Amino acid sequence: MNEPLSGHVALPRLIYRYAELIDSGDFAGVGELFADAVIHVQETGAQYTGRDEVTSMYADWVRIYPDNGTPHTRHVTTNLILDVNDAAGTATCRSYVTVLQSTETTPLRPILSGRYHDTFQCADDEWRFTSRRMTNEYLGDLSQHLLHPFQ
Repeated sequence: MNEPLSGHVALPRLIYRYAELIDSGDFAGVGELFADAVIHVQETGAQYTGRDEVTSMYADWVRIYPDNGTPHTRHVTTNLILDVNDAAGTATCRSYVTVLQSTETTPLRPILSGRYHDTFQCADDEWRFTSRRMTNEYLGDLSQHLLHPFQ
């Protein structure tokens, strides 16, 4: 049997997996990643809990392009500050996110910069998200990314 991954290894993998899933347009995968979690959107006060609500939130808000079934984005997550208690099975992480996008009508450019504040729990040797607070600090032109205006 394999030794469970420490939080310092497992948590960056979860954070980067989110970026991979959303950039590939796999909103069901994002929902699964947050199946036991709640996402808070700081600016709107909106809250989405569990697999179905998270999946629906992304499907309702994020534009998918028919040429490849993705939002034509790259979520770049950096500056991870991890606080891990492997013995207790709890952890937090603060990080930066920058979203880049390129479409048929727009060149590659940053469209959003913000922060994630994540919490995690380890149960049965598996780390899971328990919450994510998204703070979108600097907004560019989101018209090619979102299906609804974001104020």
